[in-house]
This record gives sequence, structure tokens and C-alpha cells, in this order.
Amino acid sequence: MSFLIRWLTAFVLLAVTWNPTEWNFSRWALQNWETQLPLAVLGGLVLVVVYLVYLRATLRSIGPIGMALVAAVFAALIWVLIDWGWLETGNSVINQWLGIILASLVLGIGLSWSIFRRRISGQVDIDDVDEE
Repeated sequence: MSFLIRWLTAFVLLAVTWNPTEWNFSRWALQNWETQLPLAVLGGLVLVVVYLVYLRATLRSIGPIGMALVAAVFAALIWVLIDWGWLETGNSVINQWLGIILASLVLGIGLSWSIFRRRISGQVDIDDVDEE
């Protein structure tokens, strides 16, 4: 259940930032920056902070190579679905949503990996702490 919550949070973060509909922060900020500049800046800064937290945790957990491998596995899965005819490539809206789903899965797995690894191996991850 904890992976599902982490993944859904990453999905919402990405979808709120940008998606192929008219309901996203990027489109709203571009349309309203002249009249709502302080709110657009605040919203943008909040999104940047949340992205930094997610990306830092993901990079510390699985690293850039792990992120690339997870993305490659899901990209290969999409390729298989296209090859089997279960997924069409002609619809750009579906392709954009698939990109959002793929990126959110990478972030969700990155955030959950340390918990999963601890459960299967019994090892605990700790941050480097300077002793005074």
C-alpha cells in the first residue's frame, strides 16, 4: 500500500505540473502570469521544492543508473504492448499520459526502493552523519 501512495503522489505531482489537458499548472501559469504573477511564482516554487525532494530521494535510493534501468524496463513493456497490438501509437494524448505514468513509476519505485530492499534483505539504509 505504501508504494501505491508514493506512486500516486508522484503521478499527481507530474500531472498537476503538466498534462495534455487544459487543467495543469504550466498552462495556467502561462495564461495568468500577468495577472497572477505572485501566485504563479509561489506555485512554481512549491512544485520545485517537491520535485527536489522526490528526485533527491530517488537518486539516493536507486541512483541515475537505476532510474534509467527502471525507465528502460517500463519502456520495453510499452514496446511489447505496442508490438502485441494492445496499445496504439497514433494517439498523442495517450502517449503523453503514458510518459507521465512512466516518469511517475520511476519516481515511485525510487522512493519505495529502500523500504523494499530493507524488507527483502534486512539491511537498513542510513544517511551519512558527521560525528562531532
